[in-house]
Amino acid sequence: MATAEAAQPPSINLGPIAWLRKNLFSTWYNALLTIIALALTYAIVRPTLEWAFTEAKWGVISANATLFMIGQYPRDQLWRIWLTIYALAALVGWSWGVWKAAVRGFAVIALGAAIAFAVTAITSEVWPNWIGAAVTLIVVYWIAQRVPHATRLAVISWVCYFPIVILLISGTPLIAALPPVELSLWGGLLLTLMLTVVGNLGSLPLGILLALGRRSKLPIVRYSCIGYIELIRGVPLVTILYMADIMLPLFLPGGARVDRVIRAMVGFIMFEAAYQAENVRGGLQAIPRGQYEAAHALGLNTTLTTVLIILPQALRLVIPALIGSFISLFKDTTLIAIIGLFDILRIGRSVLGQSEWLGTHREVFLFAFMIYWSFNLAFSYGSRRLEQASGVGRR
Repeated sequence: MATAEAAQPPSINLGPIAWLRKNLFSTWYNALLTIIALALTYAIVRPTLEWAFTEAKWGVISANATLFMIGQYPRDQLWRIWLTIYALAALVGWSWGVWKAAVRGFAVIALGAAIAFAVTAITSEVWPNWIGAAVTLIVVYWIAQRVPHATRLAVISWVCYFPIVILLISGTPLIAALPPVELSLWGGLLLTLMLTVVGNLGSLPLGILLALGRRSKLPIVRYSCIGYIELIRGVPLVTILYMADIMLPLFLPGGARVDRVIRAMVGFIMFEAAYQAENVRGGLQAIPRGQYEAAHALGLNTTLTTVLIILPQALRLVIPALIGSFISLFKDTTLIAIIGLFDILRIGRSVLGQSEWLGTHREVFLFAFMIYWSFNLAFSYGSRRLEQASGVGRR
């Protein structure tokens, strides 16, 4: 006996007029709010666009594009920076080809950023490299869909990427083609991203240990972790940076010298670890007691229960908080200017001192705003995709 096919719900396709009527003009007060919003948008956007296309001196950005990106990094070693950018474009394209929709939005943002940088630097010699990075992303995306075991290769590549990038940019005396570059020459977006990545990758393991220590049954461990967390969270980041810059050399053997960038990284790791510890502790407290009892019933000891059962679930629950701290640290890197390092904003202020670019404050700071906004948009999107992939908020 033939079974009847399940009836599908009727599809509702609204035309543009019907969509406007339903969403913007459904009632008289919605229509009024829509008209007010459009008027305010027009009042703000019109003069902004007129200034951007008729009065703004965008030459200040293209003339100093390399300075904004890498600071005083040696220009004869610039190929190392471009190699890392091409590698990143290839990795994003490969991930797009492997994980499809999970990475598509992030890949589109990266592609748009590369094209935007190319347009911004159209009058300089670097714009072909940005176009090359965009083309690399698209070509590798096409290749990844036709290569077996592409997923495994993508995971291995992402794990190896950041250590290789740090080695490539900083250099080593063991490789003649990669002479060491003083960290004091790092600047601009390069320094900002390095501080963000190192600060977060270094603070998360320390934060996990602090969170576990705060829940320890050993009083000396518990109170030591509580003291560290509350002490660090009780002072502003600028204080930690000053202490790392001034006090850290006092704890080193005589004659030992630590670069100022390393001191800033230590300060960021110390500061961020305290906040990550509280995020992780919140996730640990959200795990039902039955999870512990079930693990112990299976014969797992406390260490294996924590590492294999409890901690993965806790980290999954606090993904939004962890990514929020990541974004916050990315913006907090602007404070390194107080210890003499050149982030994007400080480089912008130095550019404003050039005689040919006097009075271009709006152009410089709008460019800095767009950089921070673009990266934070990418981080936020990545966070949402990671939450969806891990099922955060679902039963």
